[in-house]
Amino acid sequence: MTRAECHRAVTPETKRILERFFVNSLWYGFTGTPIFKENGYERKGDLPQTTEELYGKLLHSYTIKEAIHDEAVLGFMVETLGHKDKDTDESVYEDKKHMRSVLDVILNQSYTKFGMEKGKGRSYEAILTVKSIAIAQKYYDLLNEIKQENDELKICEKVKKALPDFPKFAITYSVSENEEASKVNQDKMQKSLDDYNQMFGTSYKVEGISAYNANLNDRLARKEKRYLERSQQLDIVIVVNRLLTGFDAPCLSTIFIDRQPMKPQEIIQAFSRTNRLFDDTKQYGQVVTFQSPDEFKEAIDCALRMYSLGGDGETLAEDFEDVKKSFSISIRAIHGLARKPEDIALLSKKQKKSFVKLFRDLDHDFAHLKAFSSYDDKMLSDFEFSEDEYEDYAAMYKNVMEELRKPDDDEIDVEDVVLDDYDLIAYNKLRIDFDYIMELLQGVLESINQNKDGFTQSDFQAKISEIREMVDEFSKDNQKVGEMLHMLITDIENDREKYLGQDVSVIFNKMRSDIIDKEIDNFTNKWFLNREDVKFGAYHYKNGKPENESVLKENAQYAEYRDTVENPISPKLKFNKTIIKEFSDDLMDKIFPLLK
Repeated sequence: MTRAECHRAVTPETKRILERFFVNSLWYGFTGTPIFKENGYERKGDLPQTTEELYGKLLHSYTIKEAIHDEAVLGFMVETLGHKDKDTDESVYEDKKHMRSVLDVILNQSYTKFGMEKGKGRSYEAILTVKSIAIAQKYYDLLNEIKQENDELKICEKVKKALPDFPKFAITYSVSENEEASKVNQDKMQKSLDDYNQMFGTSYKVEGISAYNANLNDRLARKEKRYLERSQQLDIVIVVNRLLTGFDAPCLSTIFIDRQPMKPQEIIQAFSRTNRLFDDTKQYGQVVTFQSPDEFKEAIDCALRMYSLGGDGETLAEDFEDVKKSFSISIRAIHGLARKPEDIALLSKKQKKSFVKLFRDLDHDFAHLKAFSSYDDKMLSDFEFSEDEYEDYAAMYKNVMEELRKPDDDEIDVEDVVLDDYDLIAYNKLRIDFDYIMELLQGVLESINQNKDGFTQSDFQAKISEIREMVDEFSKDNQKVGEMLHMLITDIENDREKYLGQDVSVIFNKMRSDIIDKEIDNFTNKWFLNREDVKFGAYHYKNGKPENESVLKENAQYAEYRDTVENPISPKLKFNKTIIKEFSDDLMDKIFPLLK
C-alpha cells in the first residue's frame, strides 16, 4: 500500500514506473487541490490527466467551502489591481515604476492588512510572490533603497508612527549549482543572508541555505515564544515559489502577487497561506494581485468554483464592491435605529440589544472596508459617515454593553450576544510608539545641527509642540514615562545646544535607569535587603511577584532591621510577608511602568 500527495509527490510517469515494480500495489491519494479535467496534466500518451484517473474514484472530500463554513479556516478578501489593458507588454511589470507602485500599496496602503494598529509584536506578516528570482532580487534591492531613504518612494508618517522599523523583510529562493545564473544568485543570496544575520544576530551562509530556510519558516510561523518579540519578527518575505504550498503561519495575513495568473491549484495553494485562524482581529485571508486584473479575477473565480465543487452561489472571496455594499447597508441600519450616537441613550432596553447587533455588523463591515488598499477616509462622506461618528457610536456601544450586563430583577433573560467577548475590530486608534517619539526628537536635533544657518525658532517650536502632543497621547498608556519625556523635552527647549550631537535615546535611558536605581536603593535600605537581589527581582517580576522571592527572604538582614528600626515588624515570618507585599505595592508600582 502506498500513500501519496496526489498532484505533487508522484507524477503520472513516476506512478506508472512504481506500479510496474509493485504489481499488486494499492494506492491512496491525499490532497487539498486535486487535478480536474479543467486543469489536467499535460497529455502524454495514455498517461492519466486527472487525480481521479490516477488514483480512482473519490473516497471522501472536505472542500474549502466546508472548511470556511465550519470556521476551521477564514474566507478571503481579494483585490485585483494593475493595468486593465489586455495587450499590456509583460516588460512593463519589470520596470522600476511598476515595482514602486506595488511597493507603495504594500508599504503605505496596507496599514490594516498588517494589523499595524495592534502595536509592536502583534502585527501580521505578508508574502510578496513574483515570477522569477531576478525580479525577486530587484524588489529586495529596491526595498533596501526605500528603507534607507535613497529612493523617491517614501514610507508615510502613519506607518512610521505605528512601526518605526517597518518594513523588516527577507528573501528566499532556490539556489542551484546547475543554473547558469547560479553564481550571481548565490552572491546575491549571501548579501541578503548578511542583512538577515545583522537583523537577528544569526550567522547563516549560502552553503547552509537549508538552515536559513528552516529558521525563516520558524520566524514567520511565530510558534516559538521568542518570535513574539518585535525584535525577532519579519513583516514581508519575498519569494518566487517557496512558501506558497505546505507552509503554515497563522499570523501571515496577506499575499501580494506580482505575476501573471497561476493554475487553479496553485491559486488555492497560495491563497491558503493567508487564511489560517489567528486572533479575533484577523477576519479574512487577504490577497492583492498587481497584473492582468480581469484575467486574474476570472482565474480566481474559476479556482474557487472548482475547489468548492461548484458550490451553491455562496461567496468564498469578497471584493471591494461587495464590502462597500454591505457597509452601506450597515450604516443605513444604524441610522434607522439612531440617527446620531447620542440618541442611543434614549432607546429602550430591547432597542439597545438591537443596537448591539447592528453596531457589530457595522464594525465588521467597516474593518473589512479599511483592509482594502483602495480604501480612503475621504470616501466615507459618500456614505454620510465619518471615523469620528464611528468612534462616538463605539463609545455608546461600550456604555450599552456595561448597562446590559448589569443584573436586572425585571429581566433575567439576557441574550448571549450581550454576554460574549466580542472585541471591536474597526476601532484602531493607534497607540503612540515610544521609539517613534525618540526618533522624532533625534530628528529635530539633527536638523538643527545640520541647518544652523537656515534654522528658525518657529520651526523648532512647531516640531516640539507636535512631539508634545504625541507625548500627551502616549501618557494615557504610560504616565510615568510620559512625565519623563515631558521633562526631557523641556530641557531640550531650555538648552538645546547641550543635546546637539548626542543620542537622545541614550540620555533618556540614563534618566530612566537613574530613577529605577534610586527607587531600588530606597527599598533596599528600608528593608535591609541585598541590593542585587532586589534589582534581580525587579527586572524579573512576573505574575505579581519577584521571581527570586525565596532568595529575598533568605538574605534579608532581619536581626539588623529589628535592632535598628523603631517598632519593627515581628516575628520574621510576618516581616518576610510584608517585604514581598511592599515589593509589589510600593517598589513595582513606582518602577514597573519604567521597565516596559
